[in-house]
Amino acid sequence: MRLAGHTLGTPEQTVPEALALFEAAGLDAAEVIYQDGYRSGLPLRDRRCAEEARRVSEGLGVPIVGMTPYTTGINALDEGEWRTAVDEFRGAIEIAQIVGADRVRVYAGSWRPGDRDHGVHWKRMVAALRTLAPEASDAGVRLCVENHFGTMTQSAAETARLVREVNHAAVRVLYDQANLTFTHDEPYEEALRIQGDLVGHVHVKDLVFTDPEAPFQASETARVAPSERAVRSRVVGDGVVPWGGILSSLSALGYDDVLSLEYEYRWHPEDLPEPVVGFARSAAALRAVLARPSVAEGAR
Repeated sequence: MRLAGHTLGTPEQTVPEALALFEAAGLDAAEVIYQDGYRSGLPLRDRRCAEEARRVSEGLGVPIVGMTPYTTGINALDEGEWRTAVDEFRGAIEIAQIVGADRVRVYAGSWRPGDRDHGVHWKRMVAALRTLAPEASDAGVRLCVENHFGTMTQSAAETARLVREVNHAAVRVLYDQANLTFTHDEPYEEALRIQGDLVGHVHVKDLVFTDPEAPFQASETARVAPSERAVRSRVVGDGVVPWGGILSSLSALGYDDVLSLEYEYRWHPEDLPEPVVGFARSAAALRAVLARPSVAEGAR
């Protein structure tokens, strides 16, 4: 498996600087945020910045393998908002081609428990992904729907249901067990039983609970507000997420692709050491797990 750095962890660096940091930390690849106004992201439809990023990544030997948009309107009922969101994903696919990435993260719309008209919003989201899937496939890109709070696929069961309903090889699951853990959804054994055959990308991070009994709550989609947090971010290996068992199970399922270190320094710098330290420590912890016979044998 290849280890990638995610530019969520490098808010003070430009994309070229982040790529150099990943190379210094011993990482194999990069996942880059696709968002206007973020220093360590590629602006929407900015071909010049994308071309520069590719030149730097090729020079460093750190390929950009994934793009991370923050678009949430693909389940919108308003036609204009829905079309804008679909077009933003088209832009992400275009930029992914320029930088050489073969996967794009997907938020499954915007959704909160108690919101109305679930079925109608769900149909809009399915329609968006069915529209985009052939275009992504033609571009050599897969759309990876994340297990993520604040969307219509918080749980593994919801994510698997969506991907199976869209029913296109270019739409896969982005498996994030840390998200499932702090939302009190499926443990990894159940999550991989439900969606393991659909995994197209994996995010890796770690955490500890400040109150394991506190119910999960989040009023935002991209992050949990400080007043709502019942966890603290940690370097991989220093938290409660059982990465040894997870990676053994993924290997047994035949997953031998990217593990993207979604180091949450953009959102929670108070919890974590500086990125060059945190990425290097996380990578060392993952490589130690990957070297275990239970993981290495599963990959054969």
